[in-house]
Amino acid sequence: MTLAPVSFASAADDAEGSATGAEDSRTVTGHLEPGAPDFVYLPVDVPRGVREIHVSYRYDRPQVPAGTTGNALDIGIFDERGTRDGGRGFRGWSGGFRTEFAISADRAATTPAYLPGPVRAGRWHVVLGPYTIAPQGLDYEVTITLRYGPAGETAPPRFPPERAKGRGRAWYRGDCHLHTVHSDGARTPAETAAAARAAKLDFITTTEHNTSSGHAAWDGLWGDDLLVLCGEEVTTRNGHYLAVGTEPGVFVDWRYRARDDAYPRYVRQIHAAGGLVVPAHPNCPFVGCQWKFGYEGADAVEVWNGPWTTDDELAVAAWDNALTAGREGGGHGAMDWLPAVGNSDAHRDGQVVGLPQTVVLADDLSRQALLAGLRAGRSWLAESADVDVEFTASGPRGEHAGIGERLRTASDAKATVRLKVTGGPAKAQVRFMTDEGQLYATTLADGAGTVEWQTTPSYAAFVRAEVRHPAADGGASGLPGAMSAMTNPIWLGR
Repeated sequence: MTLAPVSFASAADDAEGSATGAEDSRTVTGHLEPGAPDFVYLPVDVPRGVREIHVSYRYDRPQVPAGTTGNALDIGIFDERGTRDGGRGFRGWSGGFRTEFAISADRAATTPAYLPGPVRAGRWHVVLGPYTIAPQGLDYEVTITLRYGPAGETAPPRFPPERAKGRGRAWYRGDCHLHTVHSDGARTPAETAAAARAAKLDFITTTEHNTSSGHAAWDGLWGDDLLVLCGEEVTTRNGHYLAVGTEPGVFVDWRYRARDDAYPRYVRQIHAAGGLVVPAHPNCPFVGCQWKFGYEGADAVEVWNGPWTTDDELAVAAWDNALTAGREGGGHGAMDWLPAVGNSDAHRDGQVVGLPQTVVLADDLSRQALLAGLRAGRSWLAESADVDVEFTASGPRGEHAGIGERLRTASDAKATVRLKVTGGPAKAQVRFMTDEGQLYATTLADGAGTVEWQTTPSYAAFVRAEVRHPAADGGASGLPGAMSAMTNPIWLGR
C-alpha cells in the first residue's frame, strides 16, 4: 500500500538557507483498518542540500476486549534507491521500539538501528508496519523534518575481525542471539560485551531485528578473548529466524510471509554470505513468532531460548521427533539432520547473556571454524559456563565417536555411551534419549559424575544426553525438570 507523496519546497536551492541550518517539516495523518497490508509506504520527495532527515510518529492505543489484539505500529525507512525486494535502499528499521529517528552522514548523530550516510535527493519511503490493529482501527500521525546544510562525510565502518586468538581445536562457548539498542534491546554493545565476558563466553553474534546497523557498533569491544560475529534476526510475520555469521554489512529482508514463497531466496542469500539459517524460538506463542516456513534449507534450530519454559520443552520434543523421522534439507548429506542450538535472546538487565549458551567444537576461534562446528552438530547446550559435559560413544574394536558424529560399528555390536558431568545442579537428572525415547536415566546427587550405558545400533539409532534440574513438583505431573545441559546426538551404526 503506497500513500500520496510528501513534497518539500526546494529551500535547499537557496544557498543562504542551506548554510544557516534551516529546517522544514510535514505531518501526515491516516487511518488503517484491520486487514490492512503488512506494510504501508509513505513516499517523501527529498530535495537537494539536506543534511539530516528526522522522522517521528505516534498512533492511538485504544482499550480492547480481553483476548483481542490492540494496536502496534512499526516503522523504518528506505532511501532514494527504492524499496525493492531485497532492500538495496534500506536505511533502517526500529520496529515499534522508538517513536522517532534521525539519519545523517554523522555516525554519532544517526539513531541506532539506522545506517549513517548522506541524505541524497530523490524519493525516500517511510515504511509503516501495522503489526496488529484493534477492531476499531488505527489512527497514526507521521512528521518528517528535513534539516538543511552540508551533507558531510561518513567514516568507513569498522567491522569485527573474523578470528580471535583462541585455544586451537577446543570447545568454545557462545551466544548467537542478542539484542542491543540497535533494535529493541536496552543494553549498549559495550554493556553486552561486558556481560558476555562475565558469562565466560568466547564468541557472540549480533542479531538485531531487521537491520544490519549493529555490525559496525562493536569497534574496540572485541579482543583476543571475545569474537563478535555479524548477523540479524529476521522478523517475518510467520516466524523469526537468525542469520548467523554472515559477512559484515549484509542485510536480510523480512517483508514476507510463508505464503509469499520468498523465504528460500533469503536462505540462499544467507548461505552465499557465508552464514547459517537458524529458526528461532519456533514454539513462541506470541503473534508472528511461531515458525511456519518449514525447515528446508535451515542449518540448525534454536530449541532453547532464554530461561527454560514450556515453549522450549515443546521445541525439544519436536526436534527429537525430527531426528527420529528423518528430514530433508540442512546440507548434512547422508547424515541428514538438524542440529540444536541454544541462545539467550537477551535484551536488557535481568536477562542473562549466556543463558543458555551453545558450546561448539571448532578447529580455532574463527568465524569459519565455529560455523562449521555448528553446521555439523558438534555442539551441546548449557545454562551457564559452570556446567561442563563430555559425551562419547565407543565400540568393541576401538571405534569412537563424539557429539554430532557417527559410531561406525555393526548393528549387533555393543556400543558404550559415556557421559561425564561437572557443575550440574544438585540431584541432577541424567537422561539418555534415543529414537525410542528415554532408555536410561539416573541421578547425580551432587551434580557431578560419570555415567555409562550400553546399547546396540539395532536398538538405538542415536543417543543424546540431557542433564536436568529435579522437577519442581517432585515429579507429580510426570514432566521433567528444567534443562541444565543437553547434547546433540551421537549416531550409531554404519
